[in-house]
Amino acid sequence: MGELAIDNHVRYIVSIEKRKDDFESVVMEHLRMNGAYWGLTALDLMGKLDSVDVDEVVSWVLSCQHESGGFGGNIGHDPHLLYTLSAVQVLALFDKLDVIDVDKVTNYIVSLQNEDGSFSGDIWGEIDTRFSYIAICCISILHHLDQINVDKAVKYILSCKNMDGGFGCTPGGESHAGQTLAITGSLDLVDKDLLGWWLCERQVNSGGLNGRPEKLPDVCYSWWVLSSLIMIDRVHWISKEKLIRFILDCQDTENGGISDRPDDAVDVFHTYFGVAGLSLLEYPGVKPIDPAYALPVDVVNKIFFSK
Repeated sequence: MGELAIDNHVRYIVSIEKRKDDFESVVMEHLRMNGAYWGLTALDLMGKLDSVDVDEVVSWVLSCQHESGGFGGNIGHDPHLLYTLSAVQVLALFDKLDVIDVDKVTNYIVSLQNEDGSFSGDIWGEIDTRFSYIAICCISILHHLDQINVDKAVKYILSCKNMDGGFGCTPGGESHAGQTLAITGSLDLVDKDLLGWWLCERQVNSGGLNGRPEKLPDVCYSWWVLSSLIMIDRVHWISKEKLIRFILDCQDTENGGISDRPDDAVDVFHTYFGVAGLSLLEYPGVKPIDPAYALPVDVVNKIFFSK
């Protein structure tokens, strides 16, 4: 079994962050904020956040903020909850949360909660359980969880539970449910054995995890499924060794980066989820990540315990 090619992955991520013009091609342009979060968090987990220029990143993040308080995926792009959380997470990585007007961002998030407790992603109103997690995670990092209706938000998420123990209609719904319930202190509302059984069934012969029965394994589920299993205390139900081997097999050891499956093309999204998965698996040389906030544990501790 190979090892994690940290230096190559760092080089790969830094080269993408620098290539603003073709950031994983133009397709990624509107997702640049998410890309920054994925790449920078992976760097931090590998202990290499100092490979980037803090001031440059922070000023770019701020230039993506709108009057409404929300952030766009890039300069001049419409605001959305997805990018707002990524922006807040990036600033948290650098310990720069004090550069934003917290009340303004909080008001933006509060304005997107619906009567039934759910959240819309933006003013156009698409609803998804992911947005509940994103809103709650973001507003919690800003120390304003009391500004939204948490009870209604939790009730809405529980209403999306499926018979088999899974949650929601989107891949990763289980994890978003787990993370939201963890942040709001509501994990006791979940049948941990039923959900844990559904989650551990996601491991296939190659050691990788899939997001739904009969689907191919994908490195990104190393994060979604593992983080949920950890939060409900059932991670011992899967083979950690086989999963580590699967993630390491998805590396491009020459040029850096991690792909969804062995021998596929690498991208920053899977590089982040691969490194984050290894972090949850306590792989040597990778900093621990918080399964609920998707940020390094030391960053989360600074947010909540250094006040």
